[in-house]
Amino acid sequence: MEPFTCFMDVENSRSYIDELYSEENCKCLGAIVHLKNAVIGSNKKKGSIISQGIVPRLIALLCNAGKPLQLRIEAGIVLGSLAKGTESQVHSLMRFNTVEVLITIIFDPATDERLMETCLGALQTIVQYPFAPLDLIHSDINNMKRLIQIASPGSSFACQTYVVNVFVPLCHSSHQQKNLCQADVIPFLARLMTSDNTALQVPALKCLAAMCFTNKSVSNIVHATYHADRSILDILTVLLSRTRDVQVQLSASRCLTYLHRAGSLPAEDYRIVYKTLPCLARLCSDEFEEDTRATAAETLAYLAEIDSELQRLAAISNHLIASLANLVKCPSVLSRQGAFRCFASLAANDEEIRKRIIEMDGLMEEVLSGLKDCCPEDHSVWRPLMDLLSGDPSLELQTVVTSTICNLLLEFSPAKEPMLESGAVEMLCELTKHPDPALRLNGSWALMNMAFQAEQHVKTKIINTLGTDRIFQLLGDRDERVIMKTLGLLRNLLSNTLHIETIMSEHSSEVLRAVSLVLDDPHPPEVKEQAIIIIGNITAGARDEDYVLQDEKIVKKIRDFLVANDNKLQMGAVFVVRNLLDKSGRQHILRQWGFLENLEQLLHMTPQHSQFYEDIRDEILRFDYSEDH
Repeated sequence: MEPFTCFMDVENSRSYIDELYSEENCKCLGAIVHLKNAVIGSNKKKGSIISQGIVPRLIALLCNAGKPLQLRIEAGIVLGSLAKGTESQVHSLMRFNTVEVLITIIFDPATDERLMETCLGALQTIVQYPFAPLDLIHSDINNMKRLIQIASPGSSFACQTYVVNVFVPLCHSSHQQKNLCQADVIPFLARLMTSDNTALQVPALKCLAAMCFTNKSVSNIVHATYHADRSILDILTVLLSRTRDVQVQLSASRCLTYLHRAGSLPAEDYRIVYKTLPCLARLCSDEFEEDTRATAAETLAYLAEIDSELQRLAAISNHLIASLANLVKCPSVLSRQGAFRCFASLAANDEEIRKRIIEMDGLMEEVLSGLKDCCPEDHSVWRPLMDLLSGDPSLELQTVVTSTICNLLLEFSPAKEPMLESGAVEMLCELTKHPDPALRLNGSWALMNMAFQAEQHVKTKIINTLGTDRIFQLLGDRDERVIMKTLGLLRNLLSNTLHIETIMSEHSSEVLRAVSLVLDDPHPPEVKEQAIIIIGNITAGARDEDYVLQDEKIVKKIRDFLVANDNKLQMGAVFVVRNLLDKSGRQHILRQWGFLENLEQLLHMTPQHSQFYEDIRDEILRFDYSEDH
C-alpha cells in the first residue's frame, strides 16, 4: 500500500487512517474532521483520498442512521468537498452511486435538517456536471415536488438556495421542462424571484429562463402565472431596474428574451422594446464586468435576431455598436463570440447598420483578426484565443466570426473593398476546405455575398483564388447547404453581361461542367433550379459564343425539364428558353432539339388562368415568327 500522503501532510501519522474505520465514534469523528481540513482547496489531496478507496467508508458512515448525527454530517461535508474537485474525481464519485445515496437521504422524511442541508449542498455541486445522473430526479415528478416542499418558505435559507440551484440544470430538454411544469416549479420560482436575496433570485431566474427556452407551451404558462397578485411578466420587468443587482438584471432580461423568442411575448410589447432591449444594450457597456457584457451581447443577439425593427432599435441604443467594438478587443473567447454574434444579428437586414459597423475605427481589423485565428492552414488555431480550462479545440468562435462576415458582406455593403484589401478572399477560400460543414458553409456563403453585384476585379479575384477544382468539390459536398451557396456564388459571378463574357471566355468548359454535375446528381428541385438559373444567365449574357447550345448534354437536360414533374424545374427551363430565343437564329435549332414539342406539352399541363400559362404561350408564339421578324 502506497503512503497516504494526505494524512502524512496533516499529522505525519497513519493512525488517522485506522481511526477512520474505528467503531469508536469519537475517534472516527476526529479522523473525518482532520480529513475535511486536509481536502479543502486541494484537488491533489482529494485525488489521494479517492485513490485510497476511502469514499465507500464515507458513504457507509453517511448512510448509517445508527451513527451520531455530527459524524454523518461531517462525512457528507467531505463528500461535498470531493465533489468540488476535478471532473475525473467527480466521475470517480459516480462509481460509488453517490447521487443515489444523497437523494435517498434527502427524500427521507426522518432526515435531520442539518444533514439534509449537507446532502443538498453536495447534490447541488454534482448535478452541475453534464454526466450527472439527472434521471434519478426526473424519473418521478414526486421527487421534484418533494424538493419544492423541502425548500418551503419556512425552511432554512441554505435549503432553499441548494434546491433552486439543483433545479437549474434540470430543465434543458423539452421533456425536462414539461416535467418541471407538472411539478409546479414555476410558482416556486416566482416566490424566490420576489425575495430580497440575490442568491435566491439569480438561480430562480436562470431556471425560469432555461424552462422557457424554445418552449412555447412552457412560456405560455409562465406568461399566465401570477404570484401574490402580480404576473411573472411584471415581476421580471421590475427586476430590470438599474437599482437591482447586475446579475438579477441580466437573468431577468434573458427570461423576457426567451419568452419573446418562444412566441409568448410579441416584439412590439413595451416590456421588450422599452425594458429588455435597453437593459441588455446598457449591460454591454464598459462599466460592467467582461463576462456580464459577453452574456448580454449574446442575449441581445438572440433577442433581435429575427426582427428588423428590434435590430434597428438596438443599433441606436446606448452606444451599443461602440460597446461591442470594445468587447471584440477582449481576450476572452466568450467576449469576442458574444460581440461577433451581436454584430451578425444587427447587420442581418439593414445596410445602414452594416455601414456603421464597418466604419467603426479599427473594427474591421479585429473581425479579420478573428477570422485569421481560425484559418485552417495551421491546425493549432483550433484553440481560439484563450480556451481557458479544457484546452480542447473549439469551432464556436470561428462559426460566429464567419457568420458575422456573411452578414456584413450582404448587398451593397461597404465592407467588400476593405475586406478584399485585407486578404479576406484568401481566408474565406481556405475556409471552404474546412472539415467542419458549418465553416465550409460560411466560407461559401460569404464568398457568394462578396460576389453579389461586385466589380469585375472582385469576381476575378474570387475565381482565381478559389479555383475551379475547388468549386467542383464544393458542388459535390455532402452538405446540401454548401452546394446551394456555391451555386449562389456562381450565379452572382455570372450576373452581368460583360462579366459573363469575360468569365466564360476563360472558364466556359469548367463552368458548364460544374453546372452539369449538379443537374446529373440526385439533388432536390430547389438545388437544380439554381443551376438552371446559372444556365439562363449565361444564355442571356454571352455575346460572342453560344456556350450553352454547344453543350448537347445540358441542352437535353433543359428540354426534359420543361415536362418534369416539378414547377421549379419547369419555370427554370422556360427562363432558359426565353433567353435563348432572344438571340436570332435559334428557333430552328431549338425546334430540332424538340423544345417546341415539349413547350406545347407543358402548356397542356399548366392551368390556363395562371401567369405561367401566359409565359409558356408567349414562348411558343415566338417559334411561329420567321427569322426576319
